[in-house]
Amino acid sequence: MSQMETELKRLIIDSLALHDVAIADIDSNAPLFNDGLGLDSIDALELGLAIRKTYQVKIDAERDDVVKIFASVATLAQFIEAARG
Repeated sequence: MSQMETELKRLIIDSLALHDVAIADIDSNAPLFNDGLGLDSIDALELGLAIRKTYQVKIDAERDDVVKIFASVATLAQFIEAARG
């Protein structure tokens, strides 16, 4: 697990107030929505804002690949690392 993935897991837990979830409970490759972590569209908006504040990276909801970006912690980490260059 990369440092970015660990940071993102902590950000997800803190920004979405998932007090009953530990970093170790989140599989980096598991889906964030539906059957995976169970996040919804409101969670996605809150997480997007937290990512923008923390990493100064904006994820535009109008992007064609926004679903792929938010697919898992691993895909979010890859996007943020690429965007930060």
